[in-house]
Amino acid sequence: MRGRLAPLAIRPFGRLLSSYTLNELGDSVGLVALAVLVYDRTQDVAATTAFFFAAKFLPALLAPLLTARVDQIAVRRSLPALYVLEALAFAALALIAHGDFLLIPVLLLGLVDGTLALTGRGLTRGAVATVLQPAELLKEGNALLNVGFALSAVFGTALGGLLIAELGLATALLVDAASFLVIAALLAATRGLPAVEVEREPFRARLRDGLRFARRHRLVRALLVGEAAAMMLFTLVVPIEVIYAKETLGTTSAGFGVLLASWGAGIVVGSVIYLSMKSRSALTLIIVSTAAIGAAYLGMAASHSLLAACLFSVLGGAGNGVQWIAVVTALQEATPSDYQARTTGLLESIGAAMPGVGYLIGGALVAVGSPRTAYAAAGAGVLALVAVAIVLRPRIAGQPTSSFVQAGDILAPTPPAPLEPSGREAG
Repeated sequence: MRGRLAPLAIRPFGRLLSSYTLNELGDSVGLVALAVLVYDRTQDVAATTAFFFAAKFLPALLAPLLTARVDQIAVRRSLPALYVLEALAFAALALIAHGDFLLIPVLLLGLVDGTLALTGRGLTRGAVATVLQPAELLKEGNALLNVGFALSAVFGTALGGLLIAELGLATALLVDAASFLVIAALLAATRGLPAVEVEREPFRARLRDGLRFARRHRLVRALLVGEAAAMMLFTLVVPIEVIYAKETLGTTSAGFGVLLASWGAGIVVGSVIYLSMKSRSALTLIIVSTAAIGAAYLGMAASHSLLAACLFSVLGGAGNGVQWIAVVTALQEATPSDYQARTTGLLESIGAAMPGVGYLIGGALVAVGSPRTAYAAAGAGVLALVAVAIVLRPRIAGQPTSSFVQAGDILAPTPPAPLEPSGREAG
């Protein structure tokens, strides 16, 4: 256990972990509150769909632009500023919830908040890599981030519902705004966060440079493209899980909740398993864990009882818990410090955008078949992706994962970015 918690001894990491977890918690609470706000005030499914499109899909396109703009600023300044802006956005939403409802401002503020949240996660991941890589604790740190993310996502939705029921929508949004101010104050008071020493350049040029690096580095390109395809396949079943539970398995709403909880429990188990397998190569962990998710989906497609479906769901969740951390870690290890925020930001944007594609495909599969059809298609697609990865692995793994920097058409080694004077300290 001491080994698994070792990153907490690196003083800035504890603050980064707290801010990352609270950011996800606040994002989950806000998402529930805003979805309820839009639907209650409009009673329109189209308006609710437009909100999710504005708050989840469009930010995936805008966050890389913002990341390229702010990753030239020291983390101790950029992250608190982002969280203050999130607090202001939620305060404005609380005013709208308390007074006359206007859909367009809510959609715009949802877009702003979603973009800020994704950018904050990308910057935090980049800072974590810079802080923990010298101590060779990146895998353990990513596992802790993943546990915090999973717990926040689960409890954040429940907390959002509780706050709305007990305090009302406007107050719930104000509480959420206050939580972002707490994060901003926490990070502003943190010493030892990575400094930035790069030559300033226009953000468009910096964005193009980051995309060029991702395209030309074989391993980075394979991880980003592969995870985009995987995320699409993983999320095929999300819109039809309730139909699968109630109609295919014949269970109740409580059974549906148990099915969802079993996947979440599997994610936590997978995060723990990952730490015990840290000596394995990242590509091996990615292939095995992705295969576990594919097998779980095929098992759920064939299940005829809630118990069997839950057992396969735990397997899939465990694979999910390992897969995401392994992908993030492999990407960070293959990326030089100056590109960290931009590449991890791209990965965060992929994680936000591709589920929308998966939802559409999953819905279409159910329309022409059944929930079992969607699960079977997702499982078969995931295993096909694993087969492709196994075939391409020798080529993917052939490029060194040492640090590179773009210089015209040449990739040359570059030293890691320095830390602020306090550096790493035992806490």
